[in-house]
Amino acid sequence: MIKSDIHRLPHIVEILVHVVAWGIIFAFPIATMTRGGMTVQWHDYMRSLMIVASYAAMFYVNYLILVPRLMFSNRMKECLLWNIILIAGVTFCLHIGMNTLVHSIRYEQPFHPIGPPRSVMILRDAVSMMLVAGLSMAIQLSRRWTQLEAARREAEQRRTEAELKNLRNQLNPHFLLNTLNNIYALIAFDTDKAQQAVQDLSRLLRHVLYDNQQKTVPLCKEMDFIRNYIDLMRIRLSASVEVETRFDIRSESRTEIAPLIFISLIENAFKHGISPTEPSYIHICFEEKPQEVKCEIRNSYYPKTQADKSGSGIGLEQVRKRLELTYPGRYKWIQGVSGDGKEYQSILTIHL
Repeated sequence: MIKSDIHRLPHIVEILVHVVAWGIIFAFPIATMTRGGMTVQWHDYMRSLMIVASYAAMFYVNYLILVPRLMFSNRMKECLLWNIILIAGVTFCLHIGMNTLVHSIRYEQPFHPIGPPRSVMILRDAVSMMLVAGLSMAIQLSRRWTQLEAARREAEQRRTEAELKNLRNQLNPHFLLNTLNNIYALIAFDTDKAQQAVQDLSRLLRHVLYDNQQKTVPLCKEMDFIRNYIDLMRIRLSASVEVETRFDIRSESRTEIAPLIFISLIENAFKHGISPTEPSYIHICFEEKPQEVKCEIRNSYYPKTQADKSGSGIGLEQVRKRLELTYPGRYKWIQGVSGDGKEYQSILTIHL
C-alpha cells in the first residue's frame, strides 16, 4: 500500500502544480482590476475569463490527447492538422462569445469599440493559441524525455550490476583454481604445510563467498584477506624468493572498496614473478590517502611458457572490466615490463 502511494506521489504533485498555476492565472485579472482601489467590472472579468478558459482548453487538449496519442505515436501530420482545426475552432468560439458578451451589456451611451480591426484581433488570438499549443507540446516532450532518461539510467544501472555480478562469479572459480594448483604442488613435498594451506584457504573462501557478494567492503577487511592470501602463497616458496610487503593502511580503516579488486594483481605477481632456478622477488605495497587507495606491485619477470596451464590469463582482464564498471574515470593503472624485460610493475590508484 505504501509503495503504491509512493508511485502516485509524482502524479499528485503534478496535479497540484497545474491547479496552483491555473488558479493564479484566473485570479490575475482580478488583481489587476482592483489595483489602485478600482472596483471589479464583472463584464471585463468575464471577457478575461473567456480568454484564459480558451487557452486552458487549447493547452489540455494537446497535453492530454493530441501529444500523447498522436505525437508520441509518430503521427505528426495528424497532430498538426488537428491543432490547426482546434486553433481555428477555439478562436472562432472565443470571438463569438466575446461579441455575445458585448451585446448583452446595457450601456448608457451608444457603444463604439475602440481598437484594431477585428481581423487583427483574430490573428492575435490565433497566434496566442499557437504559442499555448507549443508550450503544451514542450512540457509533454520534456516530461517524456525525463521519463525515458530515468528508464535509460535504470536499465544502465541494472546492466552494470549484472555485469559486475557476472565478473564476480567468474572471479571466484578463477581464484579458487589458482589456489588449488598451489596446494596441489605443495602436497608433493610437504603434507603438513599442505594441511595448513587448506585451513588458510577455508578462511579466504569465507571472505570470497560472503564479502564478495557485497558492492563494497571496509578496506581493513580487504587488507586482512590479502595478507592471508600472501601468507598462503609463501608456504610453497623457496628461500631464493624474496617477498616484501608494506601496508600503510589504518588498522581500522572504514574506507569502502570493491571486494577482491586487487587479488588478481597479486596472483599475477606470484604467477610471473617466481622462477624455480633463478633468484626472484615480489614487492607489494598498499597505501591509503584521503579519498585514495594505491596498490603498487613490482616483481621479477619470468613469463610462463605455452605449455604452462596454471592459469588462463583472464584475471587482469577482469580487473580492467571491474575498474571501468565500478570506478569509471576515477582510477589510474600503470602496468608493464621494464625496458630490460626483467621486472614487471603494476601501479593501481583508485580515487574514492
